[in-house]
Amino acid sequence: MRSSRIASFLAASTVAALVPALAPATASAAPAAPAAANPLSQYLQQRPAWHRCDREAPATLQCATIKVPLDYSRPDGKKLDLAISKMKTSTRQERRGVLLLNPGGPGGPGVDMPQFMASELPKSVKSKYDLVGFDPRGIGQSSPVSCGLTPEQANWERPYKAETFAKDVKWARTVAKKCDTRQGDKLRHITTRNTARDMDVIRAVLGEKKISYLGYSYGTYLGAVYTQMFPKRSDRFVLDSAVDPARIWRGMIQVWAEGTEPAFTRWTEWTAQRHSTYKLGKTPEAVRKTFYDLVAQADRKPIEIDRATLTGDDIRSGSRASFFSVREAAESIVELKQAAAGRPTTGGRESRTLEPQSPSFARAVPEDNGDAGFWTVLCADTRNWPRDPEQYRADAIRDKAKYPLYGDFASNIKPCAFWKKTGSEPATTIDNKVGALILQNEWDSQTPLTSGQGLRRVMKGSKMVTVAGGVGHGIYGSKSCADKTATAYLTTGKLPVKDLTCQATPEARERAAANPLPLPTPRGITG
Repeated sequence: MRSSRIASFLAASTVAALVPALAPATASAAPAAPAAANPLSQYLQQRPAWHRCDREAPATLQCATIKVPLDYSRPDGKKLDLAISKMKTSTRQERRGVLLLNPGGPGGPGVDMPQFMASELPKSVKSKYDLVGFDPRGIGQSSPVSCGLTPEQANWERPYKAETFAKDVKWARTVAKKCDTRQGDKLRHITTRNTARDMDVIRAVLGEKKISYLGYSYGTYLGAVYTQMFPKRSDRFVLDSAVDPARIWRGMIQVWAEGTEPAFTRWTEWTAQRHSTYKLGKTPEAVRKTFYDLVAQADRKPIEIDRATLTGDDIRSGSRASFFSVREAAESIVELKQAAAGRPTTGGRESRTLEPQSPSFARAVPEDNGDAGFWTVLCADTRNWPRDPEQYRADAIRDKAKYPLYGDFASNIKPCAFWKKTGSEPATTIDNKVGALILQNEWDSQTPLTSGQGLRRVMKGSKMVTVAGGVGHGIYGSKSCADKTATAYLTTGKLPVKDLTCQATPEARERAAANPLPLPTPRGITG
């Protein structure tokens, strides 16, 4: 797995991320009908058997398992387990309702989110809401999917090369076939639209008329889909580090390449101004040349560093996210340059690359669950993945020339090209006036600024806070200048009268602070 090979060298600055119709897109999981006539009554009227999640978890964190239909158009058919959790507010007189939480992914479990966020959210927010977590369908404790992927098959950051493209096509076909063999028709129903319906079942089971929501990364898309399907049940929604609905899902991988080039240019300018410190070049052009000379050298003979052997492709993919954090990137490239010259490196830099983790109280889940869940959603949510391998070849060649750092990785073939079970529904078109607050860092490696702007365009009732100079993925709870606005919205319901821009602190513009937020990174992605 490439990310584990280079984690000791490249300290990435951020963590990631990333649809049978019951009715049209605005359909409800709880249609307005007498209980006896409602085909979902058996789900909506469940009474969860709450219990302490684990002896090591706080007693205030309660867990339960409810049932949801695999296929909402056949509610009497197969059922899935859905793991949910909650931490109640201690101030009942101030309580407004529930705040559902999602960490992103796709592939990130969320039952432990209340425990994580209880230490990060301000007291004024926790007094208003019960914090509610859940593992999305197919993930963690919620009837987890598995494709039986090996670590090598889970590594999907593959550069385009003419001589290895046939091997990449075989890899993508193998992953798709293994998922189909293991999961069959279940794959069609592990979608964002159905997860949104599951959220509405949670709402009903908890006895709430509306839900409020805090979602990060992929969780912003999940939240946006919920507002589209259930606008009258959407209360206060905070969408942090946003996915552009117009680009799901191939486009959201390709946007990494597009967003990295300006980040790389910014890094060359910053580093050139500090040549006396880093000695990587006195001009941006010289810094760029230093980096690509190292890539070329590693292509000729891999560079050994911190017990890892790096090719030029490893360096390109592994450093992609780190360039958004200019100081860390400069430090990393200095170490690489030293290693390339045969000199010892300082080493010891702690990697903050995170992967989906099951909570301590969870039952065992398949080792490849995060990867399998990631592809299951990406391939089933939308039907616009090209089927012809030659389209991927052409796009990878084009994008490597256009975005030399990462373009070929982003556009090379993926398992969705051979996914046998297309999603049960077309992708959701987001176009509504539901109130929501979008938070976005200017220099976010996983959901670049243009992605947040795309969500803002289609959510016409929303407002957006842009953190100018902000670095990293995930904002609310990280002591950002946007936190104040988000807290005010969650506690009062008042959105800003217009979109806002606030300024990151000088130190935050250079280095991403260690992010306390439990945002998952699917394996195969560095940073």
